[in-house]
Amino acid sequence: MADRSEPAAGGADTRVLVLLGSLRAGSINRQLVEVAVETAPAGVRLELFDRLGELPFYNEDIDTPGRLAEPVAALRSAAAEAHAALVVTPEYNGSIPAVLKNAIDWLSRPYGNGALQGKPAAVIGAALGRYGGKWAHDETRKSFGIAGPRVLEDPALSLPTKTLDGRHPRENAEVTAAVRTVVEKLAAEARVGA
Repeated sequence: MADRSEPAAGGADTRVLVLLGSLRAGSINRQLVEVAVETAPAGVRLELFDRLGELPFYNEDIDTPGRLAEPVAALRSAAAEAHAALVVTPEYNGSIPAVLKNAIDWLSRPYGNGALQGKPAAVIGAALGRYGGKWAHDETRKSFGIAGPRVLEDPALSLPTKTLDGRHPRENAEVTAAVRTVVEKLAAEARVGA
């Protein structure tokens, strides 16, 4: 059974697990994670799980006690300790990056009792093209919603990378404000849902 960590009263931090759909060190989506961490309101702590590339492909045969890979156990533990999840992802060929979909598959188990079951989740990101990754974000919301989290449809941020003109997202006041708004609303949902 997953730990149902609840935001504590009296000033304890609301913990937000961050899943990054890009493995690339210089990814704009990684930069969006940096903005989210830098602009998070007081009392909200974002924790990037930066090991998605280490997860084996989901296989029910190895999802058993004694056979579970350490990175999977670490992911599930991080999710169980979180009050909410923020997914930051690009779009690959019009869909979800494989590393992110694989993480969602691992987090969906045990079926109906995954570590993020019922916790609020939001999806944002940036991608090439005029829609800024909207297709991948919509698919991620759908898949994640089926997997167990309570996915927020609003707020959303699908950012076409060309709007950044090659600069870090923190240099764009509108993007910074939009990311902060997502984190604020996600944290508020975590507190309400506790």
